[in-house]
Amino acid sequence: MSGSLFIVSAPSGAGKSSLVRALLEDDPQLRLSISYTTRPPRPGEEDGVHYHFVTRETFFDMLGQGAFLESAQVYGHYYGTSQAWIEGQLAQGHDVLLEIDWQGAAQVRRLFPSVLSIFILPPSLTELERRLRERGQDSAEVIARRLASAREDMSHALEYDYLVVNERFDEALADLRAIVRAQRLTVARQQKALATLLERLLG
Repeated sequence: MSGSLFIVSAPSGAGKSSLVRALLEDDPQLRLSISYTTRPPRPGEEDGVHYHFVTRETFFDMLGQGAFLESAQVYGHYYGTSQAWIEGQLAQGHDVLLEIDWQGAAQVRRLFPSVLSIFILPPSLTELERRLRERGQDSAEVIARRLASAREDMSHALEYDYLVVNERFDEALADLRAIVRAQRLTVARQQKALATLLERLLG
């Protein structure tokens, strides 16, 4: 039985990474795709854990070989998702989660029409700015640029299947869990998983 593919997108500072991390911690069937990127590691980030950190030359070599399911340029750096890894995980029956932006999501939809996409919104722009400042990772100039980009990101929110507002973390996490669980209960998934039971019940 093939797994399901999920996309989670959000403007920077909406809390996407924290929500995804919490979702993965209690769902062993869910796999997170680790993107390739040309940006340098931030403090505490590990190669192969948070991202595959590569040079621009390596990235463009992979791009030319058709290695990426999707790729995008964000804040001057390039990001890409390994197509071979995604297809391998799905074939093994694992559900895969892509933590990518709206540009990448549009590319994935063209190749995987059955992908289920989720966009995470902040409760307000004021709260988004507060979260960005509290992270303490970026300069005032970078924060201003991220806030400007947030409006562009959110303008694509209605292209997604689900919208989740991250005002209260626990509630937003419960929403994500519900979406994943509902996808696993669709007839398409259950028909294969419950084949023996259905044969007994339906004859």
